[in-house]
Amino acid sequence: MMFKRRTVLISSMLLILFFFSFLGINFAQDQPKDILTIASVNFHAVWGDKQSNLERIKGFIEAAAKRGADMIVFPETALTGYDWDKNPGMHKENAETVPGPSTNEIAELTKKYGVYALFGLVEEDKDNPDTIYNSVAVSGPEGLIGSYQKMHLPFTENYWATHGDKPFMFDTPWGLVGVGICYDSYLFAELPRYYAALGARIYINATALSNFPGWKEYFLTSMKMRAIENMMFVVSSNLVGKDLNSNFPGFSFIVGPADQFHDVRIYAGPASEEIEELVMATIDLSKVDKMRKHYPLFSESTFSGKPDWRLSEYIEMLDDIAAKTNLGEYK
Repeated sequence: MMFKRRTVLISSMLLILFFFSFLGINFAQDQPKDILTIASVNFHAVWGDKQSNLERIKGFIEAAAKRGADMIVFPETALTGYDWDKNPGMHKENAETVPGPSTNEIAELTKKYGVYALFGLVEEDKDNPDTIYNSVAVSGPEGLIGSYQKMHLPFTENYWATHGDKPFMFDTPWGLVGVGICYDSYLFAELPRYYAALGARIYINATALSNFPGWKEYFLTSMKMRAIENMMFVVSSNLVGKDLNSNFPGFSFIVGPADQFHDVRIYAGPASEEIEELVMATIDLSKVDKMRKHYPLFSESTFSGKPDWRLSEYIEMLDDIAAKTNLGEYK
């Protein structure tokens, strides 16, 4: 009798699960995949020649996809070139909304090859065409995902671009991926830390870093530090070659956790300092999980019962800064 009741109960549960499955409701939480092949492109953007740059971006996406890349990363302003020409002219003339003509073409290509691609462009605000942003557009196997608008603008970027005000993450079969652009990554550790605290295991740094004195140590050391601080993989893609006035030194690379807490390694690159080049690595994101479990930045520690990262204390510190300085006035 008991066996019969149990059989009826199991049959009923299976019917209910089938019904919910038919409706598209899935109670199982899929675990993110760990093994990802990612490419970072040293890209020479021809200043002001959007169509030529777009065709070459598409060519690199196709080439990387055929070599097995799941995700392809391009630099800041890859679609247009970086340098400011004393007025908003070139950037304004080449700005596009997202979605727009270029992102539509890239989205069709990522759908065709089933890959993710990120590239820098000048984005026009949908509601105010006079407002433009230094942005990174993201597309995936389902098409356009969205864009990140650079939050921190150095030097002459303030003459043509408007500050973005929101972080940007996107979900993938490998979990969350956070996006930053150049200055965001080098001097503002808050952005990658925000992404890591919400579970991202990868941080994308699309950059236009020029060859100023000490650039190489600055570039590599800061990105290694972001990887160590957050126990995450960092993918940096830089422009290479002559822009309007600047010379960009490439040196794109992928860095991430090794097997010890304070140890990171370069998984791909650095790329050439002179020519276009695609560097690619197959990485194991479970290294992030192992490091974060052993050193619980964002989860409960077996020793203290609290995360090592002191969020509530930092909030109090930020409130104190806002109260005691005029920094709270700036947004």
